Amino acid sequence: MIEEVLLKAFGSFPEVVVRAPGRVNLIGEHTDYNDGFVLPVAIDRFIEFAGRRRTDRTVRVHAADFDDAAEFSLDDIQKDAEHPWSNYLRGVSKFLEADGHRLTGAEIVFGGNVPRESGLSSSAAVEVAATVFWQRLLGLQLDPVYVVKLARRAENEFVGVPCGIMDQFISALGRKDYALFLDCRDLSYRHVPLPADVKVVVCNSGVKRALAQSEYELRLKQCRQSVAQLRTAGLAVNSLRDVELVDLETGREALSEILLRRARHVVTENQRTREAVQALEAGDIERFGVLMNASHISLRDDYEVSSKELDTLVELAWRQPGTLGARMTGAGFGGCTVNLVRADAAEAFATAVSRGYQQALNLKAEIYVCQASDGALAA
Repeated sequence: MIEEVLLKAFGSFPEVVVRAPGRVNLIGEHTDYNDGFVLPVAIDRFIEFAGRRRTDRTVRVHAADFDDAAEFSLDDIQKDAEHPWSNYLRGVSKFLEADGHRLTGAEIVFGGNVPRESGLSSSAAVEVAATVFWQRLLGLQLDPVYVVKLARRAENEFVGVPCGIMDQFISALGRKDYALFLDCRDLSYRHVPLPADVKVVVCNSGVKRALAQSEYELRLKQCRQSVAQLRTAGLAVNSLRDVELVDLETGREALSEILLRRARHVVTENQRTREAVQALEAGDIERFGVLMNASHISLRDDYEVSSKELDTLVELAWRQPGTLGARMTGAGFGGCTVNLVRADAAEAFATAVSRGYQQALNLKAEIYVCQASDGALAA
């Protein structure tokens, strides 16, 4: 219990306990930073914050998962290279203060069971939980989308990771038994019900995403280059969100082969995501699964962010009875796959994929049969 960790670390009981979930994206990968569409779910794995006020301006924080501690002054919030796990809280605190929300010193502990470096957005869960912690502790009146934007700002501008907004959005605003269809351009969203007879199964490859950050930044640059080149060909586009397949044909002479493939993934992934929502709302879960499979192939071949381990997990999943769809999820180069599996087949699926992965690559996969859960700001 996180309350017991606080008692052990600081000798006190918490005034406030909050939690924010990790997430898995069903479809719509590498579209969020292109103003596109995504369809994530919040999963039943959480980061919890517990804490209480101090009478000064010092924040003392203990990370249960690292068994490590740090402290900082709210009057001089700087990045901490020795305790990088604390920078998410520092960034959230810095930008709340900058926006005129006067914080108070606090004693805080946090930790949880969202796997780190796996593509399930443990960092976004920390940022959202930190923001909601301050909101609840001090009675701040914060608009939900402001919470999302501030949490993302902490990661982009303070931690220094150029993520899109999807991860923070679903961690804050997920809903039990629903996916969230988000337009990353105007931040309009709606919740889309998931069928009761399917499970979201996450397979963690166990491979840390060593290349993910540098390759993510490269893909971001390539997408921007594609837009710039298409504009030189006379297309009035501001992002790949504005591009249709016919536009890629019209402007293909302006694109190198690699830029064409990168752009094609984003354009077709946006279309797949819109179709996937229509399929869910029509109750056509088989069509949804077909679109998930096509998404993986596009990520593997056009966007080139998959890996041998992820491909192996997906191919194993495709062979299992009850599998509706399977694909890599997250930035890629390791991390996890997401699988939509009929509920009565989920346990057999987990056993078979785990065994097959061990036999194929001599690696152990952690497999989580997940439930779509409420976000940190759920009513």
